[in-house]
Amino acid sequence: MQWTSIVAIYFLVWVMTAFLMLPFGVRTHDELGVEKIPGQADSAPANFRPGRLALRATVIAAALTALYVANYDFGWITADDLDFVGLGREG
Repeated sequence: MQWTSIVAIYFLVWVMTAFLMLPFGVRTHDELGVEKIPGQADSAPANFRPGRLALRATVIAAALTALYVANYDFGWITADDLDFVGLGREG
């Protein structure tokens, strides 16, 4: 596999991981007992930390990409292994 393909896969996994992690650990001002700014939405997060989110997404995406590349190289799970209904079988 070319290194550019690995970088592209890593970027896609990173974005997916970051979006999946967005709602976890975020609390509203009401949940934390912090005063809201006038005009602020009730659901606005009070403790959003984009740096921590990016760091977690980076670590998780690196691990998932490494597993994907290792599976690509060693062939642990193939398309035939995922054919649960027998569409790829002849006869």
